[in-house]
Amino acid sequence: MKKSTLIPTLLTIYLAVMAGIGFPRFLSGEFSPLFYFGLIALTLTIIWLLRRNLLKREQNSQTRRLSR
Repeated sequence: MKKSTLIPTLLTIYLAVMAGIGFPRFLSGEFSPLFYFGLIALTLTIIWLLRRNLLKREQNSQTRRLSR
């Protein structure tokens, strides 16, 4: 499995687990909806940017290998 698929997948699974653990605190009112869902959205955006970066690096690596 490629690094650009494996790492973001593992991070997304980790985020889902952490969001599940934090959900009761959200329901109790300890976290506001903006904080809870905003943090999830921010983390997903960062994971998406990481995946784009990893894909670009893999493509550049393949291009360099083919040009040799």
